[in-house]
Amino acid sequence: MHAAAAKNITPAARCVIGLATVFAPMVVAAMEHPDAARPNSTPIVRRLLAEIAAKPHRPVRKELVWSGADVDGDGAADFVNPTGAAPRGHDDFGDGEFGARRDGGSRSHEGVDYTAIAGQKVAAPISGYVTKIGYAYSGSADLKFVEITNPALGYVARAFYISPGVEVGQTVRLGQAIGRVESLQGHYPGIIDHVHLEVMEPGGDRVNAAELITSKLVAKA
Repeated sequence: MHAAAAKNITPAARCVIGLATVFAPMVVAAMEHPDAARPNSTPIVRRLLAEIAAKPHRPVRKELVWSGADVDGDGAADFVNPTGAAPRGHDDFGDGEFGARRDGGSRSHEGVDYTAIAGQKVAAPISGYVTKIGYAYSGSADLKFVEITNPALGYVARAFYISPGVEVGQTVRLGQAIGRVESLQGHYPGIIDHVHLEVMEPGGDRVNAAELITSKLVAKA
């Protein structure tokens, strides 16, 4: 290369030329002997693989995190999962999702069943006032529900199959314990114990709680 031309070469170009000078023989060797050119045959790659193999591989742990909808737009959740568990799936007594068939299809399920363990605490699904404590079934005094009304939002929530730990007129905060889960085995032997949650929007229509309380898997440190 002429001296004048060499002066016009940029530092970046010199770097490329230098790398080409170093690796060109390797490329030629790889073309002539492809079997010997496998990456794991080089000392550097072998060392890297050995280091990777020596490091303990910890499985990524994930947990289900529930989020409530922010219907008033203040940046805070307005709903919470009453049991912290997933909705009830299928069992001998049907499905726990909103709108599931009941009584041979003559009616639809008006709430969402959140699986639970008998005796565990039940969280208030919304903030507000306890406006009613009633019986889940007429003629049966062992299974009750707690109704909470939020005047600011206009929503009403009813949590069924619990032993109430609150009284009518009491103010409750979102997520506050309002009672404990009652076993359903005396009424439906073999059913998955759960809390039946009904949510009524302003106007009184029942809405799907699963659209207001959603979940996602999050990696746990």
